[in-house]
Amino acid sequence: MLKQVIEIMELLDSATVDGHKVERYLRGRGLEDIEVKTIQGERGSTDFIKIRVPGKGGKASGGDAPTLGVVGRLGGVGARPEQIGLVSDADGAVTALSVALKLADMQAKGDRLPGDVIVATHICPDAPIQPHKPVPFMGSPVDIATMNRHEIDPEMDAVLSIDTTKGNRVANFRGFAITPTAKEGWVLKVSDSLLDIMEMVTGQPPKVCPITTQDITPYGNDLDHINSIMQPTNATDRPVVGVAITTEVPVPGCGTGASHPTDIEAAARFCLEVAKFFGKGLCSFYDEEEWTNIAERYGPLRHLQTLGKGG
Repeated sequence: MLKQVIEIMELLDSATVDGHKVERYLRGRGLEDIEVKTIQGERGSTDFIKIRVPGKGGKASGGDAPTLGVVGRLGGVGARPEQIGLVSDADGAVTALSVALKLADMQAKGDRLPGDVIVATHICPDAPIQPHKPVPFMGSPVDIATMNRHEIDPEMDAVLSIDTTKGNRVANFRGFAITPTAKEGWVLKVSDSLLDIMEMVTGQPPKVCPITTQDITPYGNDLDHINSIMQPTNATDRPVVGVAITTEVPVPGCGTGASHPTDIEAAARFCLEVAKFFGKGLCSFYDEEEWTNIAERYGPLRHLQTLGKGG
């Protein structure tokens, strides 16, 4: 998928890129079900883009194959005027849109996945920078609740949330990693199915990004979060797994020249393979029998999906 990754990086590396330019590019490759919404926030505006790629037996075609959500999380693809060029934080959007472009190219060659895939992200070339330790994060023109509202679709049966995860000291390896599954306030065991697919895609032992209970709570509660990778779990009762693009040392999200196309390609290829298996019913994000046991013994922890007391 390196061709698609490079194309998307070139498309987004622009001071004038917006959601409509991305929409036209994808429509030019054959995708039709694309929605773009411009949302104004306190610190500017951004364009949310949602692409539905119908599968042979997916809901869009009247079938019952499960739908995978592929969400690119980020503050912005650029931090102009402070920074010139594509920022490291853009990796989530690049990965997700590369998946959409690859699916378009596959369909043009006669290959359709079993289930639908919904790809969602947002495009902002001039997002703000926000202080964070050990390195600065990218801010966003809109808040996390707005992102979740426009990026999480009720038809998603499971969600892969892709985010640059380089500004920390716990996931210090180069490439990409997956998180444990989060569902209804629970941090569950790491999916064996996803570990198998990751091994197949990378040809290496799988890498897991550690997350904590704090990371799955909503932004705005004055708690530390590794980043926004797990925020989609607060907008759905479906399982969410983070796909973290990582480095060996902390790299600021607002850094330019810090995106590695080969790492993005591996993450995108992983998402595509998950979509293939998930649509066939051969990939599970969590153990359903174990979840039943958890629910009966302890119940869901949905209060962790809220701001809690005083929120």
